[in-house]
Amino acid sequence: MSMAHQSQTSRAARVLLADDQPHVLDALQLLLKNNGYSTEAATHPSRVLQALDAGQFDVVLMDLNYTRDTTAGGEGLELVSQIRSRDASLPLVVMTAWSSVDLAVEAMRRGASDFIQKPWQNEQLLQKLQTQVERMSAIRQAQRRRADELQEARDIQNKLLPKKLPEVADYEIAGITQPVRFVGGDYYNVVRISDAQTVLCIADVAGKGLAAALLMSSLQAALKPLMWQKLAPRELCSRLNRILCDITPVGKFTSFFYSVLDSRDARLTYCNAGHNPPILVRANGEATELNAAGAVLGQFPDWVYEQSEVRLGSGDKLLLFTDGLIEASDADEEAFGEHRLAAIALNNPAQNAAELMNSLMQASSAHCGGHFQDDASMVVLRAM
Repeated sequence: MSMAHQSQTSRAARVLLADDQPHVLDALQLLLKNNGYSTEAATHPSRVLQALDAGQFDVVLMDLNYTRDTTAGGEGLELVSQIRSRDASLPLVVMTAWSSVDLAVEAMRRGASDFIQKPWQNEQLLQKLQTQVERMSAIRQAQRRRADELQEARDIQNKLLPKKLPEVADYEIAGITQPVRFVGGDYYNVVRISDAQTVLCIADVAGKGLAAALLMSSLQAALKPLMWQKLAPRELCSRLNRILCDITPVGKFTSFFYSVLDSRDARLTYCNAGHNPPILVRANGEATELNAAGAVLGQFPDWVYEQSEVRLGSGDKLLLFTDGLIEASDADEEAFGEHRLAAIALNNPAQNAAELMNSLMQASSAHCGGHFQDDASMVVLRAM
């Protein structure tokens, strides 16, 4: 039975054997080799963990009793817990010559997949191993499918983000997004909709991962035709909100900042739909927030949005960002915060847009030890 199973696989299933008795290991290795398995032996729990760190196995077959504790199974139970904490899905079959119901229950409670009593019956042992190997094969196939699907989703999402930002006379623009998972719910774009007008926008869907990415793709699809109608920011947000209210799941929403830069008079007209207020850093050393705000998108279909405008001068910098950047927290759970964004921009007046963007992203990443809790994105605009 096991031989037939092995012949169907592209490689021999690998079994990690763990027992402190050499003659037991010899017998198990001979049995499994004759039935098409590849084996590796370990005589001590520490060597089991080393083997798992060094290679991939399809199943672990391990004794519960070792030299330190030959009857209670304490060392083996501890090893079960350690293995399971490292790999939640790896099949783990335990063996003991001093088996009891309580010991078996405790081993299973800690994550063992099955239980065999010594002396074992060859057919029973082979059947249990085959069952676990097939289970692991199914898990890995599902993981590969999931990885392929996520890669496709990531490729699609990357195509929704701008590959290259447009050049705008007398301005520098830089943008970046860093999803905390394989795909994310952040979005930004910079689009020239006329010779003199350029759209700068940023959005953040509540939540993370694939669900947030799907809703973000819906926002992008709805936004694109509206942008080219050259609507006033407040009108665009109102129309976009009504569309998203029809498709946003319960409990979800999207924060959104939409602005149009008119290079003829250096005027930025903007509407904020519940997003983090962008920070305007003036060349004279002042930093203010563009804090006019309306409701988030996707919740209130009849919301009437307002818009504001601001003039930009030479050396001024505008920072658009999502909350993942400012909520990145250190070991003491202190958030990076808007004040650090503003301080870095104020202290680096000579940096161009791309340099400042990189400085801000690196500072936030360093603050949280490189472990962002949420998607982090930003757009930096600098007037030259």
